[in-house]
Amino acid sequence: MDQLPNFQDLKVSQSSQSFSRKTIGSLDHLLIVLPKKPHTKLFRKLPQGTQLERIFRRSKIVGSKVVTSRLNNQRDTGIVISTYTDKSTFQRLTWARKLMAECLKNNPGTLGISTIGLSKEEKRKVIVAIVAAAEAAVFKLPEFKSVKKSRSRILKQLKILDAQPRIDLSEVRASSLGNNVARWLTALPPNELNAKTYRRMAEQLAKKYGIESEFFGEQKLKKLGAGAFLAVAQGNPNRDAGILRLSYRPKKQDKPDLALVGKGILFDTGGTNLKPFKSMLDMHKDMQGSAVALGTLIALSKLQVTYAIDAWLAITENRISGTAYKSQDVVRAVNGMTIQVIHTDAEGRMVLADTLALAARENPDLIIDYATLTGSCVVALTERYSGAFSNREELAAQVALSGKKSGERIWSFPMDEDYDEDLFSSAADIKQCAATGYGDHILAARFLSKFVPDSIPWVHLDLSAGQHKGGLAHIPSDLTGFGVRLTVDLLQHNQMILKTE
Repeated sequence: MDQLPNFQDLKVSQSSQSFSRKTIGSLDHLLIVLPKKPHTKLFRKLPQGTQLERIFRRSKIVGSKVVTSRLNNQRDTGIVISTYTDKSTFQRLTWARKLMAECLKNNPGTLGISTIGLSKEEKRKVIVAIVAAAEAAVFKLPEFKSVKKSRSRILKQLKILDAQPRIDLSEVRASSLGNNVARWLTALPPNELNAKTYRRMAEQLAKKYGIESEFFGEQKLKKLGAGAFLAVAQGNPNRDAGILRLSYRPKKQDKPDLALVGKGILFDTGGTNLKPFKSMLDMHKDMQGSAVALGTLIALSKLQVTYAIDAWLAITENRISGTAYKSQDVVRAVNGMTIQVIHTDAEGRMVLADTLALAARENPDLIIDYATLTGSCVVALTERYSGAFSNREELAAQVALSGKKSGERIWSFPMDEDYDEDLFSSAADIKQCAATGYGDHILAARFLSKFVPDSIPWVHLDLSAGQHKGGLAHIPSDLTGFGVRLTVDLLQHNQMILKTE
């Protein structure tokens, strides 16, 4: 791609005046949300209310079913009416995604939203969910078709017609921005997103948001002793792999308060232990952990958080070649720990080992890493939940709670020390993985924990919900960008997680 897209084109505004017919006349489409059993007097507040009530009463609304019509005005404004009952965040976001799909069928340029008869808190929840769904639906993932589909209009404006309560949309919009970044990068084909272009794009994005960057190339990593990362990279045809450090500093300080670490395997053949066709087909998406780390950094910088953040992106491919690393190789990581290689397709934990160790050297108050790390996590949870692991039980509980609140659902797995028995090596300090594959998501987390000092709180997210056919929650694409919204909620609503002033 020659240039990055605008990751947030949608203009969102909230009216300072009450709902009016004049306002409706400026809209291509209108969305009305009513209580589950709306009274006749609520319809009287709507244009053509009697007609709409008649259509509504004839239609038995069940679940996500909606009533659609058009208003008799000069603009022929389309209208969608839906009812709402309080739901979990995930259910509410799913409802909003389906509702937004209905509203966008005729490609409106302007869409108005009004909630009538709901409580203030219900209004806030509904509008935030619809804004999140709209941001995700309007953003277009990369396409390379020679013939473009012609569309007369694309949604450009979302107008909230409820004057009260005033709703702070900064968090949902920042999370949407970060999610769009993560999904777009993950969707790029592997010949478009290689180590050089990924680094360039990430640095361009960093510069746009006032974020500094530093690249640790293979020569620098060799001097640092990052043998785990370099073992994976040594099979690549080009010597352009490396670890990109991005630094957000709202005030002058050297030490980061937060470190975000992401697995950026741009294409994964499995290495010497070659993957079969179907398992390799989508392995250009194996870098989405790094894309989520980058998107989260951008979202937090957009919110102008007061704490310092580093994002560490481990960027390489895992290729098959005469120089690729092999089973039973023994390599030394940057923290001095030796690793006995068992399976070359367990490359993600190898690159994360050195990247986590480098991030830990800066002594942040919290480290969060993101990776599409194991198939066993998908087997355990399907693609609807992602797995969380932490060296602090209370932190794991907070992450699970933020998963529930954000709609990016998390299941916390055990981290008991006796799992280490399965990683015992007679040749090195630790095995990379167990040959059996049982509980590999747990063993992978135990392996990674050896590269984070016990003194630093740490969360590992295995992104089994990074891809889900048909979308997930408010996201309409198979690629979900899972993790950005979760992390923003975790950090914005748990003030004691980071020991900042």
